[in-house]
Amino acid sequence: MKSRYALGAVVVGIPLALALLGPMFAGGPGPRAASFTLGDGHWLGTDFVGRDVWRQVLLGGRSVVLVALAATALAYLVAFPVGLLSALTHRTWLEELLMRPLDVLLAVPSLLMILLTAAVFAPGTVGLTLLVALVNIPDAARIVRAAAAEAASRPVVEALRMQGETWWRTAVGYVGRSLTRTLAADAGVRLTGVLYLVATAAFLGVGVEPDAADWAVMVDRNRTGLYVQPWAVVVPALLIIALTMGTNLLVDAGLKKRKRT
Repeated sequence: MKSRYALGAVVVGIPLALALLGPMFAGGPGPRAASFTLGDGHWLGTDFVGRDVWRQVLLGGRSVVLVALAATALAYLVAFPVGLLSALTHRTWLEELLMRPLDVLLAVPSLLMILLTAAVFAPGTVGLTLLVALVNIPDAARIVRAAAAEAASRPVVEALRMQGETWWRTAVGYVGRSLTRTLAADAGVRLTGVLYLVATAAFLGVGVEPDAADWAVMVDRNRTGLYVQPWAVVVPALLIIALTMGTNLLVDAGLKKRKRT
């Protein structure tokens, strides 16, 4: 168990450290060299416009990580109360009012929403965060609702109601707390999906400029020189993969530890 925690912490810690602290050590842009070259003071080579790849790596993680984490947190911030209230309410009209609009959003493919946004709006990280969160809210709310409905059917909930406990204590104090394992497991998978959407949006020019220092943009813009200078693609791609794998390793280790205790 400790080894899995340690492995997860190392795997996720490297991209997080580069994303959060990298800009502090990136330094100035310096002169540009020829595109897709190795050496000449650039130990990871240069990218498609001759910029130092290592400097771009140091600068490129903050946008990916912050947008992904903010979008995931915002999705749960909306999905949790909506799903919880929908599962615990005895008013059919309220449940329909809460869930049916989300079903409409769920029916729209996420990539289609990104494409429409790319065609209408200018790049912006705030808009990208809101868009990715909006895409994830319907599915997250349905998971919260299903798990809360199961917890709400337990005898202890009926006992709390008979004792005259407040709705807040029953809904949040018991039912909400019982969703911890489910939401933790879902969060690891959802963060992976969010990172995929953020990367896809970056490929399409939503949220970041086409030549921005961004790991996802680096993978897309430098793929034409993959066989000439692979580090400009391989390094940012591995950092994105490490972030998702490390997150899931930590979540799995935490769930197993909680189950044993």
